[in-house]
Amino acid sequence: MNGPFNREPTPKEVELIHSVMESCPFKFVSSGAIGFALGGVFGIFMSSMDFTPPEAIEQPTRVQLRNMLRDMGKKSYSTAKNFAVVGAIYSGTECIIEGYRAKNDLWNSVSAGCITGGILAAPTGPRGVVFGCGGFAAFSAAIDYFLRDH
Repeated sequence: MNGPFNREPTPKEVELIHSVMESCPFKFVSSGAIGFALGGVFGIFMSSMDFTPPEAIEQPTRVQLRNMLRDMGKKSYSTAKNFAVVGAIYSGTECIIEGYRAKNDLWNSVSAGCITGGILAAPTGPRGVVFGCGGFAAFSAAIDYFLRDH
């Protein structure tokens, strides 16, 4: 594998690249960026299936198209931001827990899921935090269990 300077990277360079890519800040930022991109695509898809009010159908095509594209952009951006926040919080939390415990197992995912769900549900109050923690932890456990065993 040749690098940008048409030479093999030295072992020290390879080690540096691996250490950067395994760092929690890199995982936090990259998960947020990937979440933003996937959320944007998902938002465009979901907004294309929205209900169109009857009065909008009677408008000229140009106006309909402009309103539809504006609405798709707003919803796509909103979904992208939400996916980015969830991905960044979960990934960063899991990385910190994994580094603290020095283990890579199911409990890292469950703990990170609980913390992420609790943080995201914090504005709804204590009951929401408990349900957010439990729901996100269960979802994280199911996904991690499935991915580890299959």
